[in-house]
Amino acid sequence: MMAHKFLTGAVMALAFATGSALAADLPSLKAPPAYLPPPPPAWTGFHAGLNAGGAWNASTGTSFASAPFLINGAGNVPWAASAAITGTGSVSTNGAGFIGGGQLGYDVQFNGGFLAGIETDIQGVAGSNGAAAVVTLAPAPAPGLNLLTSVASGKSLDFLGTARGRLGYLVTPTLLAYATGGLAYGQATSTTSFFQHVPNDFSGFLLLGASQGRFSQTRVGWTAGGGLEWMFWPQWSAKIEYLFYDLGAAAYPVAITTDWQLTNLLFANATQARTRFDGHVVRVGLNYHFNWGAAPVVAKY
Repeated sequence: MMAHKFLTGAVMALAFATGSALAADLPSLKAPPAYLPPPPPAWTGFHAGLNAGGAWNASTGTSFASAPFLINGAGNVPWAASAAITGTGSVSTNGAGFIGGGQLGYDVQFNGGFLAGIETDIQGVAGSNGAAAVVTLAPAPAPGLNLLTSVASGKSLDFLGTARGRLGYLVTPTLLAYATGGLAYGQATSTTSFFQHVPNDFSGFLLLGASQGRFSQTRVGWTAGGGLEWMFWPQWSAKIEYLFYDLGAAAYPVAITTDWQLTNLLFANATQARTRFDGHVVRVGLNYHFNWGAAPVVAKY
């Protein structure tokens, strides 16, 4: 009986071992882990967003200059010269305001941490008008007489747009430091009012210049700057940026000052204003990164 139990157990153990060995030789039906290629760079692709900040003038003055273009007789040269000198100077037009708008761009990440791209934006500018006035009272060539000159001027930028290249480096995988530069354009406006008179002039004489000149034009120039952009959430980034823009200088006619003795024109002076449209922009922005065109994830078996 004892020998029978031992023989039965030995047979069962041998069968179990043989079955396990055969099962180990069979092909496995479990699929190998899927092949996942590395994700595309988070910065490559289109982005769009909004921005807001402040803008202020770099050139903080509007100059005005008067010069004779007609003098009737040598005796009127001192009067023409005095009127021209007192009709020349500058007015402070140091304006600042709020700027806000949107941007659209495309970036390519390459060589690991480098990034190159393009970006275009357009912003409205509110409260940017800088205006001031100056009044002078100077002695005239004739004793006891004075030349009174009053000039008021202002300038503003109604909107500002740019089309720029960007070149940067990823300080960390989520923090980009970049430089940027390219084309700038905007609607620039400047107005200057001019008044010149001799309040206590002799009877029969009239020296008077009173008019306003205005310049308004869409100007094209350049811009350059830099910034930092932080990818704080997948496909979302925040940035802070500084830009300097220069839309060039503009000159425009303002007034004609004439001096009469009854019906006899003694001299005539022309006054012109000149200003430059340039400034600084500091703004923050929020971008959404679309990452269109990224390579799909493919599993291989």
